[in-house]
Amino acid sequence: MKALVLSGGMGLRLRPFSHSMPKQLMPLANKPVLLHVIEQLRSLGVTEIGIVVGDRPEKISERFGDGSEFGVRLTYIEQDAPRGLAHAVAIARDFLGDDDFVMYLGDNLLPEGVDDIAAEFRRRRPAAQLVVHRVADPRAFGVAEVNDSGRVLRLVEKPEQPVSDLAVVGVYFFTAAIHEAVAAVESSARGELEITDAIQWLVARGEEVRARTYSGYWKDAGQIDDVLACNRELLDRLKPSVSGEVDAHSELIGAVVVEEGARIVRSRITGPAVVGAGAVVEGSSIGPHTSIGEGCRLLGVQLSDSIVLERASVRGVQSVRSSIIGREASVDAVGAEGSQRLIVGDHARVEVAA
Repeated sequence: MKALVLSGGMGLRLRPFSHSMPKQLMPLANKPVLLHVIEQLRSLGVTEIGIVVGDRPEKISERFGDGSEFGVRLTYIEQDAPRGLAHAVAIARDFLGDDDFVMYLGDNLLPEGVDDIAAEFRRRRPAAQLVVHRVADPRAFGVAEVNDSGRVLRLVEKPEQPVSDLAVVGVYFFTAAIHEAVAAVESSARGELEITDAIQWLVARGEEVRARTYSGYWKDAGQIDDVLACNRELLDRLKPSVSGEVDAHSELIGAVVVEEGARIVRSRITGPAVVGAGAVVEGSSIGPHTSIGEGCRLLGVQLSDSIVLERASVRGVQSVRSSIIGREASVDAVGAEGSQRLIVGDHARVEVAA
């Protein structure tokens, strides 16, 4: 089985960060969300992975190369514009051939994995196997109507009156039957080839389309608050380890990871938290659910429930929470004290009340 990972979206909901990097490179617990996806696929035994890339494809290929560092083989497939999930399948036809494949949206987080669902697909080999998740309000999702045996009877995209509470998650398993379906459907009203339409075409043709419920944590890391929520979820699974330096005047509480070359000086870090390689945290108090990227410099900072991206510098800022600070950004405190929430893009320079 091969894999097709979709990483071509423009990331409009994740600006300003998506102005300077594909949203799939946003770090969760100090690893790009796309790397979490690749690791999930590798756990399924899938090593041939095609990545559909859009704007700034070189950013993704520079980060992941040919995939050998991660135990996989990567092929990059360029998409000139976001034209729908089914369009991504169509342009990947040469890579996919007639092999079965799993299609995975590159900004989806399913940390419990879908190993059992993949095993069922391999055993039964329906034309399509959907992963669904029960949600409180299905109107924002593609919704599956499923009978008692797990067969999909109907798919409806963002229904006003949902037929069930089973939202279609961004992981799909297909045989080569999907290619005929993709070729048969037309663009939707929004001008995209919808994978929902292609799957519904299979259902209407009498092909076997099945659904299995994933009951673990699932979120699309496509917005600021969702990124922070995903970061919290992954940090809650953290196992403590210290490879860097922690001086005698510092204290680590709970699950804290200090990566190689990092230095903790006269600081208190309450986990779960991770301090990236080569980072320096000095005279600071770091609260739970915080990820500090590689090469960052934090001096005299109070920070919690936040993500600080690579090589950012933060000095003298107090009471910062639920924030994301971009790569190589510089944040310095001036003036009076105050509580801050910061969404600071890459390479920015910001001065805030201390």
